[in-house]
Amino acid sequence: MLLRLPTSLSEARAHLAEGAVPVGGATLVWGVWQRDGFPDLAVSLRHVPEANVLRPDALGGAVLLHRVDDRVPEVLHRAAGSVGTGAVRRTATVGGNIVGSTLRCLLPAALVLDARATVLDPDGTYETDLAEVVAKRPLLLALRWREPVVSGYHKAPADPGGPPPLVVAAAVHAEEGGGHRLRVAVRDGHEVVTGAAAHAAGDGPGQVLRTLEATDLGALPPTAREALRREVTALLGRLP
Repeated sequence: MLLRLPTSLSEARAHLAEGAVPVGGATLVWGVWQRDGFPDLAVSLRHVPEANVLRPDALGGAVLLHRVDDRVPEVLHRAAGSVGTGAVRRTATVGGNIVGSTLRCLLPAALVLDARATVLDPDGTYETDLAEVVAKRPLLLALRWREPVVSGYHKAPADPGGPPPLVVAAAVHAEEGGGHRLRVAVRDGHEVVTGAAAHAAGDGPGQVLRTLEATDLGALPPTAREALRREVTALLGRLP
């Protein structure tokens, strides 16, 4: 297998046009390649600047998970820190986790940030939503979002090799004209369920939780709804 390491978007586009297979840390595809055969040509974005951004409002697809720190919102920082082992986080990339993984541990965090994705194909770059990223699995260049007021992340303990652990991600954004909007994403099994609620000054968590119960989140099993209740109550208590 020949691995291309472009240093610009134009070089990366050219390699994609040649039929190069995108690869990040190869933590997910290595076993498949060993079984089914390696591609003739692969391309990594590890040296492309646009794929390595790490800012309060953006995160590149080629960033290794162990590099995701408190420069990004808490929900995303904690999500990245919960993936696998330290050895996995030193190899796995943001793009590989969201696009290539079946668990997509970063996806709930990205959803509550209302993140938009910039993706790359042989014709260039374009912006899209996370639904298209999950459905079409393009080459993720970067995620961008508006900074939240507060955010939080909970991942239930789980045994290695067992079912996917429950994840609750939440973030509160300031709304134009005042007030806030809370977004919640819950991974229950392999499915991610989302919901949102307005939060006005003086509102207690009870009103927000009742609004969330009227969304798809209300159909979650009792254990997941209880975890959601705890996380939302704690998060709203942190609002300035």
